[in-house]
Amino acid sequence: MQDATGLFVPQEDGLRQVELLGCSPQGRFLTSLDYLGSRRATVGGAHLAFLDAEGIEVGSYFVSGVTATAARPSVHGDGLLDVDVRLWCDELLPGAAEVWDLLRTGNLDREGLWENVDAIGRKAWLSVALWSRDYQRRRNPEDAAPGQVFTLDGRQVVDVDSFYCALGEAINGPGGYFGWNLAAVGDCLRGGFGAQPPFILEWLHSDAVRSDLTDHPAPGSDTAADLQVLFEIFADHDITVLMR
Repeated sequence: MQDATGLFVPQEDGLRQVELLGCSPQGRFLTSLDYLGSRRATVGGAHLAFLDAEGIEVGSYFVSGVTATAARPSVHGDGLLDVDVRLWCDELLPGAAEVWDLLRTGNLDREGLWENVDAIGRKAWLSVALWSRDYQRRRNPEDAAPGQVFTLDGRQVVDVDSFYCALGEAINGPGGYFGWNLAAVGDCLRGGFGAQPPFILEWLHSDAVRSDLTDHPAPGSDTAADLQVLFEIFADHDITVLMR
């Protein structure tokens, strides 16, 4: 498949209307094209993988209810088809397509690329970091030895999601993952995600951030409570947080 449109655009019913461009359908997917408009056009579940320029899998999603609705010859090559499908996957978050493109093309190569995205974009950023973590650590899959110092640049931390973005980057580099909620951070601290406790987290530029997020939280925000619990989780795992 050369490209796809609509993957990250949920409809009101939660389904995605997706156009798969430059396909070479195989197996049940190919057979389904003979039954467009009937129940037999439903393929079922499938793994949707993103590949880099070398054809290496960057990450994947499981999608369900895949149903072919139309097919036509593709301009992307002789014998290829453009196929319209309906599918379900609530993990395909709006805003994630741009992050996958950065990763697939090798352009997620410097720190701070997440800093200018909005709240929706930060959640999408974290989702891609999660699903691509094995690819990103493929050349260095071992955890850092206990006792390491990781430096977190807190200047762009404006909510708990941006803290998770900065934390993943501090431990695993650009686009890195080290949890995207409290439970996930707890899982990461058990090992296998880049760092083995105990370690030191040096949080730079923390004073203004701590004041804004914990002393004067935005109405309806859970950031202050989440950060308090997060620091308790760190303490339970012998993580020292140095507020600079």
